[in-house]
Amino acid sequence: MGALKASGHPYRTVKQEIRENLLARMRAGQDRFPGIVGFDQTVLPHVERALLAGHDIILLGERGQGKTRLIRTLAGLLDEWTPAVAGCEINDHPYAPACARCRRLAAELGDDLPVTWRHRADRYGEKLATPDTSVGDLIGDIDPVKVAEGRTLGDPETIHFGLVPRTNRGVFSLNELPDLAERIQVALLNVLEERDIGVRGYSLRLPLDIVLVASANPEDYTNRGRIITPLKDRFGAEIRTHYPLSLEDELDLINQEAEVSWEASDPGAELPVHLTEVIARFTRLVRESPAVDGRSGVSARFAIAAAESAAAAAVRRTALVAEARDEVPVARVADLPGIVPTLRGKVEFEVSEEGREEEILDHLLRRAIAETFRARLGGADLSGLLAKFEDGGSIESGELVSASELLRRTGEVPGLAKIMARLGMEGRESFGEAAAAIEFVLEGLYLIRRLSKDSSDGTATYRT
Repeated sequence: MGALKASGHPYRTVKQEIRENLLARMRAGQDRFPGIVGFDQTVLPHVERALLAGHDIILLGERGQGKTRLIRTLAGLLDEWTPAVAGCEINDHPYAPACARCRRLAAELGDDLPVTWRHRADRYGEKLATPDTSVGDLIGDIDPVKVAEGRTLGDPETIHFGLVPRTNRGVFSLNELPDLAERIQVALLNVLEERDIGVRGYSLRLPLDIVLVASANPEDYTNRGRIITPLKDRFGAEIRTHYPLSLEDELDLINQEAEVSWEASDPGAELPVHLTEVIARFTRLVRESPAVDGRSGVSARFAIAAAESAAAAAVRRTALVAEARDEVPVARVADLPGIVPTLRGKVEFEVSEEGREEEILDHLLRRAIAETFRARLGGADLSGLLAKFEDGGSIESGELVSASELLRRTGEVPGLAKIMARLGMEGRESFGEAAAAIEFVLEGLYLIRRLSKDSSDGTATYRT
């Protein structure tokens, strides 16, 4: 500790540390919450004000709105490294030891008190508030092993500290707070207000230096439990989150989170821009549908899973179809209907719609494709493709039709390069991308009733 003092290291509380680091990033124009999409003008200003005020925070929002992701970014506002008393269970600062062991060692050793350094990644703690969570889990309990070693029951060093004190001098997150039994919530009252804890009958006042952040779904106040009023009152800020407000935010989120590429030896599949837009529009239509329970919400994981499933369908096609094995996997419109059954479990429907779930999702998917077609290709010259049907011709496609086979069946399409450019594929010449563009146009022409379509066993035949 003597060397630490000589270095001029200052002592700051966690809230002072976060406040100063946040202000420094704001002044430098740096990203304060990396990876958070769509909250810049709504949620993040409230979070910044709460952190600058030194408040504990509770985030309220439906599932899949990024609450936990946002909470985890707070650890990035801590100092990269911070000193702690070596061997301390609750990470006491050498200048201000809190537990009985560290106070005793500080009195005995003075400037020779051993110091270790902790990275900010180790200063974040998280607990899912399940109904079986106990006070011992969160706060602490008597450690029978320490008692068996010969210490008396009144000795504070016989305490086994819970998750909250073990995150002392850090950020602690309590997810799904209403699921925590009300009698357990009471144990957090002193942590939030007096900043100390008590364990069983011990005469113990342990001042904690901690930022406590909780998350909850609004409907949980009545459905699964509630947050007791005194506890809600002790949180300095209650902040509402939301789903992406714009199509652009939805697209950014899918592009950021969906894993469609793997390691270099297995590059996965390409998800064209227009197909990502279809998935984003599909997600927004499902959220807005009166057939879907709005209180439950439609998680961002819905769109992410849809994108990953569509890409996986393209990889599956190249594995099953011999002719496609040398092609770069590119997702196509034909890959989308197959993802609907797998997404059904992510959506809570109104009781009156029981038995119609897949029918509703299929209808909304078709709407999303039609809207994207109008947005991307409205007013485009599609006569080159329509000419293929003038003499009663037809084109058959499907999820197991290779890109090269679809191009052979279609033949040369005048103006295809311009169509691909409007779909965000300008300058690309792979068979997979050309096939994806042609199939999208065929499906769009069917949805605006310029073509008819017969579907059977994963194949689709387009004709006049």
